[in-house]
Amino acid sequence: MTDPKRPMVLVTGGAGYIGSHTCKILRQRGRDIIILDDLRIGHRAAALGAPLIQANLIDREKVQEVFEKYQPSAVVHFAAYAYVGESVTDPEKYYFNNVMGTLNLLAEMRRAEVDHLVFSSTCATYGTPDEVPIPESHPQRPINPYGRTKLMVEQMLHDFDHAYGLRSISLRYFNAAGSDPEGEIGEDHQPETHLLPLLCQVALGQREQIDIYGSDYDTPDGTCVRDYIHVNDLAEAHVLALEALERGAGSNAYNLGTGRGQSVREAIEAARHVTGHAIPARECPRRPGDPPALVAGAARARDELGWTPKYQSLESILETAWSWHRAHPSGYDEEGES
Repeated sequence: MTDPKRPMVLVTGGAGYIGSHTCKILRQRGRDIIILDDLRIGHRAAALGAPLIQANLIDREKVQEVFEKYQPSAVVHFAAYAYVGESVTDPEKYYFNNVMGTLNLLAEMRRAEVDHLVFSSTCATYGTPDEVPIPESHPQRPINPYGRTKLMVEQMLHDFDHAYGLRSISLRYFNAAGSDPEGEIGEDHQPETHLLPLLCQVALGQREQIDIYGSDYDTPDGTCVRDYIHVNDLAEAHVLALEALERGAGSNAYNLGTGRGQSVREAIEAARHVTGHAIPARECPRRPGDPPALVAGAARARDELGWTPKYQSLESILETAWSWHRAHPSGYDEEGES
């Protein structure tokens, strides 16, 4: 049961991967939440019994109904489509859902006089970086529609703050990875495109090998380098950002990453060590639009939000992912989801 005397937090996309982990931590901190998720990507089981309204932000009447019924004091906004390749082949889907859906949300926040929002942004707004690690001051030049939709939302938030006083914090995170260390929730995408769960699927015998897309990049071993950040560390940052806004912090944007990069080959070796399986690998041509290296400059989040990632090694992140996938080889499907 929710407590009508305590402020409610609306979490859009709260049944998704990062959203569900954030919801769990919010509830552990004694916060009352309401989840709005259309369950096209998310999973009802990932909500862990929290109140969930199945709806899309495009449905303006439903969004208004949620604000009127639950009267949230703040919003944590995850709801978005997030497949880079799909955004290239079907940009209409991404602009309509990610941009128009957010505009509906912001309009209802303004109508309900809710002026705190934490936004799930991405390092994809930077595009191909000029420098690594990437600071928040780096020019934002996204190279795909997904990144452009996220940048458009950041720009909308800037304008809504200037015009209406709606304060927000945008969190630009790098490669989310790992699973809830208690094993209740994890990473389950259809289709799966993230490297670490794909490595776990190979170890489980669900895939023949892992594909390495490009081995001739200007990196130490020729493969792409990425900054892997544990999903619980990301969730913790969202809670800290919300608390900062509630204390009166102004609008801002923060990178979330460890500040260290691992190559695809290094990730494969780490997965072999953690899982104890061979994990065959196959070299393939580069994919268009893959920058050689994406590593976060995350000092601002540390200094201003007090955020420090607890998972400092790729192996420790992989251990939580491997534990989840071994226990849930079919993802949430084995718990009765269609």
